[in-house]
Amino acid sequence: MKELILEVLNSPIEKFYQFLSEANRLKFRHFGNFVETCAILNAKSGSCPSDCKFCAQSSHFNLKIKVYPLLSEKELLNRALSAFDLGIDRFSFVTSGVSPTKEDLKVIGKVIERLKFERPECKVCASLGQMNREELSFLKSCGLDRYHHNLETSREFYPKISTVQKWEDRYKTVLTAKEVGLSTCCGGIFGLGESKEDVVSLIESLRELSVDSIPVNFLHPIKGTPLEDADYLTPLKCLRILTAIRLSIPKAEIRVCGGRERNLRELQPLSLFPANALMVGNYLTTKGRSLKDDYQMIKDLGFESHLKLPNG
Repeated sequence: MKELILEVLNSPIEKFYQFLSEANRLKFRHFGNFVETCAILNAKSGSCPSDCKFCAQSSHFNLKIKVYPLLSEKELLNRALSAFDLGIDRFSFVTSGVSPTKEDLKVIGKVIERLKFERPECKVCASLGQMNREELSFLKSCGLDRYHHNLETSREFYPKISTVQKWEDRYKTVLTAKEVGLSTCCGGIFGLGESKEDVVSLIESLRELSVDSIPVNFLHPIKGTPLEDADYLTPLKCLRILTAIRLSIPKAEIRVCGGRERNLRELQPLSLFPANALMVGNYLTTKGRSLKDDYQMIKDLGFESHLKLPNG
């Protein structure tokens, strides 16, 4: 598998487009022409004790971002319902911090129960940091469909990106989520300065975990973070990474997430050749594209989605 990934990452452009064509064939085989969409809510922002070098929410970097505790039950519920009303397939609550407090977990559990009662067909996800079996089982009992927790980068490169948390703890959280019966969403962020061997290592770890969904983020450098001047990506590099993931893990959902606007630029439509899903709307601390633009892109490609424009 390592040889295939490196070949996709290094091949001449003519050969690469053959790989892209094969990735597209595999995408159609397993997912057809439907593009799943998801959206996230920054449900608790800032003051994170971790020191991830790419993150604006770390308390180590003193960035001027909105800092607030967990939003109210009413706000969490209404934001999710609004997303579902727009035809977005999945909605995830995301909180800053290494792990959730007991109080925050209880509130989110109540909101999940309410959502699954009112919209049982809708898919509810959560990204609350490192969690143990008891906590994940609680979320499962509330009706949570999928738990998200990224590995971020390779096991080998991770200590250069974060020193507060351990890569192994991230891996364990994903394994535990699988063990309690939750669907799992786990990927990473590219453009941190990792080597091609690190890309291989991360993909191999995701393949080993056999996760259901792989969110692919591309670094959007934020002023004030240690990676504010990072400039490691090109649109083609991004496309090669997506293609390598599809060829390595054919049956997994691959969703193009944060940083796609800045890094894929005019190649964004081609990202849906290997990928079958998009994160739409805004991200945690950066803005995304308008829903109208993503709706139009999916339509122009001849693909299908459940998206609806805000004006109907």
